[in-house]
Amino acid sequence: MQLNIPAPLKAEHEELHAVLVKATKEAGDTGKAARSVAEILHPHFVKEEEYALPPLGILSRLSQGEVRPEMKSVLAMTDKLKRDLPQMLEEHRAIVNALEKLADAARKEGKTEYVNFSRDLTLHAQTEEEVLYPAAILIGEYLRVKLTS
Repeated sequence: MQLNIPAPLKAEHEELHAVLVKATKEAGDTGKAARSVAEILHPHFVKEEEYALPPLGILSRLSQGEVRPEMKSVLAMTDKLKRDLPQMLEEHRAIVNALEKLADAARKEGKTEYVNFSRDLTLHAQTEEEVLYPAAILIGEYLRVKLTS
C-alpha cells in the first residue's frame, strides 16, 4: 500500500528545511549554529519521513471507519516508531538545544528571521512529540486490533 505523508506536514518539513538551508549560508555565528542544527536535523527528518509520518496519511480514512487488509503494511512503520521513540525524543532534545544556540547567535547578529525559525522548529518538534508521534503509534495499535478481530 502506498502511504503518503499528509500534504500539510510534508509542506511544513520542506519549508523548515528551506529556511535552514538559507541559514546555513549565513556568515558568522548564525551560519555556524545553523550548520550544527542541520547536521543533527537532517538524519532525523529522514527517519520521520521514512516511518514516523507516513502512517498519518491514512488517519482520515480510519476516522471514517475504513479499514482494509492492505493497511497492515503500516504496522512495520508504527512498530519501528514505537521502538525508536526514545531515540527520536532524544534527537529532539539535541535539535532544540542546537536551535537555542542558533536563536542566541541570530539575536546577537540581528537576524530575527532565524530567531523566529528556531521558535517555529521547536514548536514543530513539540507538536510531533505531543500529537503526531502518538497518533502514528495509535494508528498501528488500532489497525492491529481491527485487522485481527
